Amino acid sequence: MGSAFDPLVTLSDEPAVVNSPPSSNLTQDELKKIAAYRAVEYVKSGMVVGLGTGSTAKHAVARISELLREGKLKDIIGIPTSTTTHEQAVSLGIPLSDLDSHPVVDLSIDGADEVDPALNLVKGRGGSLLREKMIEGASKKFVVIVDESKLVKHIGGSGLAVPVEVVPFCCNFTAGKLEELFREAGCVAKLRRKIGSNGGEAAPAVTDNGNYVVDLYLERDIGDLDAASEAILKFPGVVEHGMFLGMATTLIVAGKFGVTVKDRFG
Repeated sequence: MGSAFDPLVTLSDEPAVVNSPPSSNLTQDELKKIAAYRAVEYVKSGMVVGLGTGSTAKHAVARISELLREGKLKDIIGIPTSTTTHEQAVSLGIPLSDLDSHPVVDLSIDGADEVDPALNLVKGRGGSLLREKMIEGASKKFVVIVDESKLVKHIGGSGLAVPVEVVPFCCNFTAGKLEELFREAGCVAKLRRKIGSNGGEAAPAVTDNGNYVVDLYLERDIGDLDAASEAILKFPGVVEHGMFLGMATTLIVAGKFGVTVKDRFG
């Protein structure tokens, strides 16, 4: 791929680089669309499919709808990971259900905000991390679709937020505890807020579950991710965090040299 990203995983039987048109002049959104379309090739008729959220996943949802209309896919049931995706899927005519009715999901397709060399992810900068983790954690296969800008050497390495969903009650107290937890990594914790009508900050951003989000900005690697996950979840005010550890089974990356597919299990 022409980058330092070199996952310590076994490549699948799929070709590592899938033939695609030269993409050096494509926009980031066009690269996202290429990755999304490649992921939808894993969808087969009769599947229960987790429908991801965000600027990359929306292309996969649209593609599934297109294939349903063309009759190339049949009997698909979608499980949306957010109200936004639910609205998109309804508008496109995709039949929907939920985990109560379909507790095992055949395949989920979603984007990611960061992907490290071991296929650990940061997700939830769009605020849908809890529902995403519930649905993708119930999936037999979880295909992650990104453009190459999302590849990092370590979690938090992009300098952007690692989100944590928290209850509104004493949210600043919880934010302070999270910042203290990762002080050695230079952590700054900020309560996410909506953008006001005049461009300034307004009320706290609210998730689909009625909770708030604390964004953790890290200057350095936090080390053992499993230990970090456990420590975050011990705080009573924390609902869930945006590190998706060991969950992705396949990564599809669209970049200027084509599309790369990497499988965790081979």
